[in-house]
Amino acid sequence: MKVSELKSKGLNKSYKVTVPAEEFNKEIDTKLAQIAKKAKIQGFRAGKAPLAMIKKKYLNEVMAEALDDTVRSSSNKVLTDNKLRPVNQPSIKINSFGEGKDLEFDMEVEILPEIKLGDFSKISLDKFTAEVPAEEVDKAVKYLAETRKESVKVDGKKAAKGDVVMIDFVGSVDGVEFNGGKGNDYPLELGSGSFIPGFEDQLIGAEAGAKVDVKVKFPADYHAKDLADKDAVFAVTVKEVREPKAVEINDELAKSLGAESLDKLKETLSARIKADYDNASRMKLKRQLLDILDKEYSFEVPSSLVDAEYKAIVSQYEQAKKYNQLDAEEKSKKEEDLLKEYKEIALRRVKLGLVLSEVGQNAKISIKPEDINAAIMNEAKRYPGQEQMVLDYYLKNKQAVENLKAPIFEEKIIDHIISQAKLNEKIVSVEELYKFDDEKKESKKSAKKSA
Repeated sequence: MKVSELKSKGLNKSYKVTVPAEEFNKEIDTKLAQIAKKAKIQGFRAGKAPLAMIKKKYLNEVMAEALDDTVRSSSNKVLTDNKLRPVNQPSIKINSFGEGKDLEFDMEVEILPEIKLGDFSKISLDKFTAEVPAEEVDKAVKYLAETRKESVKVDGKKAAKGDVVMIDFVGSVDGVEFNGGKGNDYPLELGSGSFIPGFEDQLIGAEAGAKVDVKVKFPADYHAKDLADKDAVFAVTVKEVREPKAVEINDELAKSLGAESLDKLKETLSARIKADYDNASRMKLKRQLLDILDKEYSFEVPSSLVDAEYKAIVSQYEQAKKYNQLDAEEKSKKEEDLLKEYKEIALRRVKLGLVLSEVGQNAKISIKPEDINAAIMNEAKRYPGQEQMVLDYYLKNKQAVENLKAPIFEEKIIDHIISQAKLNEKIVSVEELYKFDDEKKESKKSAKKSA
């Protein structure tokens, strides 16, 4: 096989490959011989037909197979001999081939860059932590008490803010009912803000049996685009007015929530809040590290990977735009400016992904069954009371388990780097711990990687 390098630029390499006729013919003859052993030709026993007849009948089919196999093996040899790490399968252009002819083809391939890793022990990171304030625990207990709050029916009472009204309602726009605008026996807490702005206020003062036409205007950013910014009328029937009944915060409440006592409930809640703080601390630590790696490493990034990441981000943006789910910051910017930002995010993600991948390979980091089990258990803990349902989901869904591997691998690599870096422990306020202003843009378009 003869290989000559054509014009190449950066990570894009081009080669001209020539496979001598005798090598190509040998591949064809080998495949014909394999067919001849089993082929059934009229007038001959299986495997006994003359090779000339086999060749006449199967040559075109065999030549196509030989072409595919020879091009594949030859292009792989080019990659191996030149120690190239391809981003994707090489692009092949066949120039000439045929029985008794040299096989000639051009091969183009984009390769991964060489990355020389630095000394991670020279990296210095601030690790922010925060103590759990007692008032945060009390706030959490009060919230749980609110979820257990009951209401009692009061006859002859005019509904006030904080009361619960049992209502039937039918919504219409220009006199026509719309999908999702109808409900029966709906318990609505006045002042909760759970309905369209202005809806609940118009029911204050209503008594059981009252019929009220509630007139509202859907917000301009309402999730259903066909209703956004439109005037609507809800025909509401108030069936009951109920007063909230306060729930005492005591051991009985704690027991109803599965805790031994109020003190034990507070301990559990404090641990959960601390776990949230630890997650925020980890996020800030990881962001610092990625920012440092982004600054320290400079190399050409494969354009095809950047393009793929950019398309994924833009796809998310287009979906959010279609369903009117863009946030205020995105709406305030010109689309061309947003797309430019997304291109920069895509470039950063791919670049950092390549650096982390190189670290993982260099450190021989692998994913073990216990890593996956721990990730599934952590996922289950996010849904108190539904742990078994989450576990069953992963047990029955192999693809869901596969989807866990990439983030697990990344986190293990991050841990590997952090273990070598210098950590500066800093105790900060909860507000400072959760300050992620510089990461808003990045977090909104988390297409594939957290980098």
